[in-house]
Amino acid sequence: MDEQLLFIQVQEGNEEAYKRMFHHFYSPLCEYASQYIEDVESEELVQEFMVFIWEKRKTIVISKSFRSYLFTAIKNRCLNAIRSSRYKEQVHSILYDQLKDQFEDPDYYFINELTEKIHRAIDELPGKQKEVFLLSRFGEKTNTQIAMELEISVKTVEYHITQSLKNLRIKLKDYLPIINFILHL
Repeated sequence: MDEQLLFIQVQEGNEEAYKRMFHHFYSPLCEYASQYIEDVESEELVQEFMVFIWEKRKTIVISKSFRSYLFTAIKNRCLNAIRSSRYKEQVHSILYDQLKDQFEDPDYYFINELTEKIHRAIDELPGKQKEVFLLSRFGEKTNTQIAMELEISVKTVEYHITQSLKNLRIKLKDYLPIINFILHL
């Protein structure tokens, strides 16, 4: 088989030539790739490469023999796969080291659950109560500033904050000892 002629036919879009090329080189390329990476990965890599050849057939320029091009390209793809795999392993290791203490700490899950319950309780406050409470506690505004912004009296602001705290105490009654403990650390 004249490999150069075969490649020229593939470049011209001859599907039969592509099939012959695929059948002729697929197994040897898989064998070669399996010297660098695992068998399953090597087959996938070679298949992707064969698709690449078909898709880019008109733009591929070969300076040596077609066979040399194929094996060199597979070797480079294997090395890139190894490099990528090592990079992913390093990133995974770094992330694991950073997060493992969190995941091993039972309080981490409890704090997240508590935070979620607090946010849900605040979201369930009636309209004005919620608005005043958020401005007061998270907007860090004084009662006077809130009154001016919402065009209500300071007494109304105080009333809404008092009602909000009562509602939150009722909704979070099971968690109040823990919340108090956390707030006084």
